[in-house]
Amino acid sequence: MSGLYRQRMNKFINLIGVYPVSGEQPASGRSDKEWLEDVLAGGAGIVQLRDKLSTDRQLLDKARLFRRLTSAAGALFMVNDRVDIALLAGADGVHLGQDDLKPSEVRCLGRDMIIGLSCNTEKHVMELSEIKVDGECAVSYYNIGPLYPTDTKDGLTDFIGTEAVAAFSHHSDLPFTVMGGIKLNHVDALAACGVRRIAVVTAISEADNMKMETLMWQKKISTAWSEKNK
Repeated sequence: MSGLYRQRMNKFINLIGVYPVSGEQPASGRSDKEWLEDVLAGGAGIVQLRDKLSTDRQLLDKARLFRRLTSAAGALFMVNDRVDIALLAGADGVHLGQDDLKPSEVRCLGRDMIIGLSCNTEKHVMELSEIKVDGECAVSYYNIGPLYPTDTKDGLTDFIGTEAVAAFSHHSDLPFTVMGGIKLNHVDALAACGVRRIAVVTAISEADNMKMETLMWQKKISTAWSEKNK
């Protein structure tokens, strides 16, 4: 892997905290720019642009805005699903679902990109070691979820719970994130299972003060992780 990829991954691996993911709709009437400025001001070290409603040109303009602001803040910038948008905007990486382009194909397009993959079953995690390009795993990190009931995505009925974290992560040495209906009261139990990066959507986007909410998540996760590793 390239020096740029290693630089990006070193930053990702060292992250402890919240991983804000934007929603398709404005955050309680606030713009994407307001959302992004607030989560970055709140200390988020990584953000993900998730938008399935904008036109391609609108999405690219938005991604370029996200790139400018995250670069200025020293934060990682991920794009959900859209490899083309991620590459054109110079994003640090892309997060893929099980039905999106294969990580091995994406790795051939973006050698320097962080590639995240959603894993909803233990089998998905067990298969990570088989996804290789030039003898190296094409996936950079994986996400375990959805853990708890959430309205962020339609049609979800299978929520795998806290116990899935230890069960899933046992099968891979890759870094991971968790997502899906997570509230602040879940953080201690998740940290005890080895979680250090928690992806959230509505917990921040629906907060009255998104900056303070991000700060609160950052502090809670950092404290729980420190307690776990005493």
